[in-house]
Amino acid sequence: MAHLQCSRHRHLYRGHRRVFPVQRIEAAGGTHKGKPDMKNTGRIVVAIGGNSLINPGSGRGNRETHEVARAVCEELASIADVFGSLVVTHGNGPQVGFELIRNAQADHIIPRDGMDANVAATQGIIGYLLQQVLGDVLEERGKEIPISSLITQVEVKADDPGFQNPTKPVGPFYSEEEARDKMKAKGWAMREDAGRGWRRVVPSPIPKKIVELVSINALIEAGQIVICAGGGGVPVVREGRKIRGVAAVIDKDHASALLASKLKASTFVISTGVPEVYINYGKPDQKALRSVTASEIKGYMDAGHFAAGSMKPKIRAALGFLEHGGSRVVVSSPGNLINALKGKAGTTITP
Repeated sequence: MAHLQCSRHRHLYRGHRRVFPVQRIEAAGGTHKGKPDMKNTGRIVVAIGGNSLINPGSGRGNRETHEVARAVCEELASIADVFGSLVVTHGNGPQVGFELIRNAQADHIIPRDGMDANVAATQGIIGYLLQQVLGDVLEERGKEIPISSLITQVEVKADDPGFQNPTKPVGPFYSEEEARDKMKAKGWAMREDAGRGWRRVVPSPIPKKIVELVSINALIEAGQIVICAGGGGVPVVREGRKIRGVAAVIDKDHASALLASKLKASTFVISTGVPEVYINYGKPDQKALRSVTASEIKGYMDAGHFAAGSMKPKIRAALGFLEHGGSRVVVSSPGNLINALKGKAGTTITP
């Protein structure tokens, strides 16, 4: 059963009978003021990074997180003006790391949650944050568009080799000395993350199936903005007719690409920490890629231009989406996404 949070539009619930729109919001007795410009009625999936939802220079209290989310949601609202159907996914690398730290520090008082439960917790927390702040932004713009955040499970294979080779960075950055202390004291697997410091790495199996796909599609058809597949989805494996959670964190870009393909989205947007995709990144001769084909960027990837655990999984996800019928992938940084969708910034990858 899908678990969702739906903000705004309490008029959709009358007494104990749940009145849910099937085709149009108006059918539920509500109004759809300031309807998005429907010139482009294609579906768009926007994957935002977990790092873009925190400010390392400030606290992680309610006020600080809302301020950071505000900038992200202003951009999402502008995207919703252009596209007929908006689906938002998000990373949770820092946030799930915080959950793991909380578990470790409190395990002498209460039992630890499994890593799958940690992912589900971050989906709820981040989904709540985004749907509340995005709802505020839309309301300020005179728009009433329902928003739902959905706890999303994603199936992986129990024998995925990723379980034996942890690669997914989670949690805060550490110095090399701190990282070595963590490896010795806690037995963590640690790796340097694209020159920004050291982070813990955990298993990251390949996503195979979006369990709540039917529910997500129904919400889209009902005219809702959907926030789902947070943190790559809660990782589960199938055992006969049942599923169970496993200790892993699925790469959110791979899961988002799978979701975008299954939803038949026309555009897949990957928001990341750099304004464009670069070759020779960090070197004197680094070069931004503005418009490339799938075969061209695959060639750059095969030549070793993109770091594992950083840009490489994003490029793999982009290629997977295009191979399954997607029209374009746009890669850029927060604040540049609208211009990137217009072809004025970022990197656009086409089949």
